Amino acid sequence: MQSLYQIIMLLLDIAWFFVIAHVIMSWLINFQVLNLRQPLVGNIWYGINRLLEPVYAKIRTILPPMGGLDLAPLVALIGLMIIRIVLQNNAGLFFGY
Repeated sequence: MQSLYQIIMLLLDIAWFFVIAHVIMSWLINFQVLNLRQPLVGNIWYGINRLLEPVYAKIRTILPPMGGLDLAPLVALIGLMIIRIVLQNNAGLFFGY
């Protein structure tokens, strides 16, 4: 069961990385540091969007409209941290203590 715990934690780390990369890329695109016309940047951006937009869409249905401010990535990061904390506090169930 310890390996299951480690796999779940790895998947949470990967999800955390994708959300952070998406936020940073969106800032760099908005400040025109990155250009979506570059093939590599465009492919990475559209790939990350295809992964995260279904999650963000579900979060946006719950959040009230905030004008131009999108809090969906923040809520996703908080959700990932909550899952991580719950798993760490209940790690004994995985390790058989």
